[in-house]
Order: sequence, then structure tokens, then C-alpha cells
Amino acid sequence: MGALDWAVVGGYFLVMVWIGVWSKRRITNAKDFYVADGKIPWWLTGISHHMSGYSAAVFVGYAALAYTTGFAVYVWWALSITVACSVGAWLFAPRWPRLRQRLGIISPLEYLTTRFNVATEQVLAWSGALLKVFDVAAKWTASAILLNVFAGIPLGWGILLVGGVTMFYSTIGGIWADVLTDFGQFVIQFVAAIAMFVIVMVELDGVSTLWTMWDQLPAGHSEPFNGTLTMWFFLAYCVISTLSYNGGTWNLAMRMISTPDGREARRSMVLSGALYLLWPLVLFVPMWAAPILLPDLGNPEESYAVMAQTFLPAGLIGLVLAGMFAHTMAMTASDANAISSVVVRDIIPVFRKGKGFLPEGRELWVARFTTFLFIALSMGIALTSDSFGGVLGLLITWFGALVGPIAIPMLLGLLPWFRKSGPSAALISWAAGLVVFALNKYVWPGWIESFGDEAQSVTVASPVLVSLLLFIVIGHVKPENTPESDALIDSLDSDAGAPAPAGRA
Repeated sequence: MGALDWAVVGGYFLVMVWIGVWSKRRITNAKDFYVADGKIPWWLTGISHHMSGYSAAVFVGYAALAYTTGFAVYVWWALSITVACSVGAWLFAPRWPRLRQRLGIISPLEYLTTRFNVATEQVLAWSGALLKVFDVAAKWTASAILLNVFAGIPLGWGILLVGGVTMFYSTIGGIWADVLTDFGQFVIQFVAAIAMFVIVMVELDGVSTLWTMWDQLPAGHSEPFNGTLTMWFFLAYCVISTLSYNGGTWNLAMRMISTPDGREARRSMVLSGALYLLWPLVLFVPMWAAPILLPDLGNPEESYAVMAQTFLPAGLIGLVLAGMFAHTMAMTASDANAISSVVVRDIIPVFRKGKGFLPEGRELWVARFTTFLFIALSMGIALTSDSFGGVLGLLITWFGALVGPIAIPMLLGLLPWFRKSGPSAALISWAAGLVVFALNKYVWPGWIESFGDEAQSVTVASPVLVSLLLFIVIGHVKPENTPESDALIDSLDSDAGAPAPAGRA
């Protein structure tokens, strides 16, 4: 990288710091810090929701899958999320801001005290926070890999650099800093990705590359399903993505909570889904073409970074790297914001022995402090990511398999069809999903491997399917709905209506 590239990267970091400082002036309490008091417009929420699905891992782990399997990575990742957003626009997105209107929530788990009970809220809060540490750690590691390829910076120092800047602006700027960073990320990614797309077209056969390159790629690269990215794995991830992108990944629930009302939340989800359907088709073209331009590459995780260094002119290399940083920093900042809200609004009040939430001034201070602690812990995990299977191991196996059992009670609890499923259904389904994952990972690995290319599908799908089945069945066998939970569920059908009964004070 040349001086101009470093100037671009440095300028990006300075802009992130400025966004944090500017956003701080819009924050007077924890409600502003976490959900902007419901004032984020739908188009900004939609772009933020879309960009929160990206990180440097897309340009490391997913680039490796594009290099080794081809078009199937788009089907598995982008199409599954498009399905998730389509379902969410209809079912889930409008209900999140209505929860804020009815109960005054600023954490995605606060409503669980009314819908289930405090025990369910606490179990999901603790386990979800622990899981998210691993997910974010994978993204720090991916960023560090890119820094290592571009600039030769050791992985540990790369994690500390990217994490440190994120820690600053997210700790002081809250959700406004998150969504504005997402928007900046969207602009940077657009420019950088278009540049990579055009240069690949020029290096190969021009516009005709879009259909001629498949004949030059290894067999199976043009197929919708290839290698471990099978049809069953895609279907499993449609379920997992539906749970994750509609609130099971808490920072995405926070995006919806921050919109003014259900109508605006639905519009934002439609925008995000449309972007997932179309934009990755442009973004992935250089990754798909990489085996032609970089044959016999030793480490496919480095393919996008090596292509950028090889083919982009000075300045654009720095822009691509800044865009990759933008992905990770925006996503991890929003994750930290969501985890902090759960700690402050769901976990800490339980230890206050009936005193309820923290006083307003102190609550904002603790909000910032817990954001800082979460980022620091995730950086520590990132420094030992190899112990968990590297970037793809953390992202696909651990997060994919465990997000379902945690998200099922949280999301299905919003819907009237599952009103009979109460605390027993929530806790048993959660526990069973985690047990199945542990058995797959540590007791039955030989049996799982006997499924061949479908082994990954079984590992990821079985925990969520077991949780889903038990949540539904137990609700019918042992219905536990109460007048308070029924009133809450019914109140979420429209933006109008009287407030539902309050949760924990």
C-alpha cells in the first residue's frame, strides 16, 4: 500500500471519530443511546439493517467460499437473507417498534418478562450475550487478516487497532453513531465494489465476463448448490436467517425498535431485502472470478485482498480496505450497543433487589461502560480464534447453530399463533437446542461426518429444528398463556391501540 492508500484509510478512521463526537450531542439518556427514542427514518434503518449483515468476514470467509464453490455462496447467503427479510416485513418488523410504544422497551429482551417471565428473560440474556461475543470475535479476526495481507500488520495488532477505534466511537455515540457509520459504509462499499467489478471486467472479457467466466471456472461453480453449500444447508439457513435477521441477532431488533412505528419498520425491512437480493450479485463477481485471475492461490481467504492489491490503482486500494473496515466496525458497534442494552435493562435490574432500572443519569454511564467491556472481551476472544475453528468456524458453525435456540422464544413469542407457548416451552426448547449442538460437536462428530457434504447442514440445522419443534409442541401440551401475555400479543397487531400491561418496573 502506498501513501495515498494510507491517507484514505486514515481519513476514514478520522471520520469515524467525528461521527462518534457528533452523535454524542444527540444523546441525553439511555433511550437516546440505544434506540434514538424511535426517531431513525425508515430509509436509514433499512440501509443500516442491510449493512449490518456485512463485515470484513464477507471479504475473507465468504470470499473463500466464492473461490472454492462459486455461485452457491450467493444462494446460501444473500438469497436466504432475502427470504428472511420478506418474512420479517410481514411478521416481525412492525412488532418491534410497537413493543417500544406499548412497554417503553429499549432492549430487545425487555418484553420477555411480560410475555414469559424473568427467568426466561435472564436465560436468553446471558446465553445470547455469550454467543455474540464469539460472533463479533470472528469479525475482528477477519479484519486483522485483511490488514495483515494489505500491510503486513500482525493479527494481534490489527485486532487492537480496528477494535480500539470502534470502541471509541460506539462507546460515546450509541445507535446514532452506528446507523451513520452504516450509511457511510454503504457509500464506501458502493464505490469500492463498483471499482473492483469494472476492473475485473476489463481484465477478463468485458461485460461478457458475466456469462463467459463460468466456463473457465472449476466444475460446479455455476451451480446454485455446490460442495458443503447444499440445498439442505440453504434451507436450514433460510430458517436461521429468518430468526437472526428479524431480531434473533439483537442489534437488528434494535434497528426496528428505533423506527417511529410499524409501518416505517416494514418499509425499512423491504428496502433491506431488496438490497440483499440485488447488490451481492455485483459484490461477488470479483470473488467468483478470482480462481481465473489468481489460480492455485494457497489461502482462499486472502483472495479478495490479493486481487485488490494486484489490480486496483493507488487510492482505490485504501478505499477497499476502508470499506472492509467499515463493514466490521459498523456491525460490531451495533452488536455492542445491543448487548449493552440487554445487560443494562435485563440483567442488572435483577441484581438491584426490586429497585428496578438504574437512575437515568447513571444508566447512560453504565450503558457506555458495558459497551466498552463487550468490545474488549470480544477482542480477547479474537486473539484466540483458532481455538474455535477460525473465522468460518466461529461464524457458520457456532453462531449458525446456536442463534436458533436463543431466538425462537424471543421471536415466536411475538406471534399470536404461539401464544400458548409459555416459560416451560421457552426454557426447554432453548436447553434442548444447546444440548443437541453440544452432542453434535463433541459426542457425535464421527456420526455427523458420515453425512458427507451434508454434515454441516446437520450440525447447523438440528439444534434449531429441535428447539422449534419443542417450543410448539410443549405450548400445546402445556399451555401457559396469561391475560397479560395475551393482551401484549394482541396489542402488537397494529400501531394504534392502548398500551399493554407493563413489564418489570
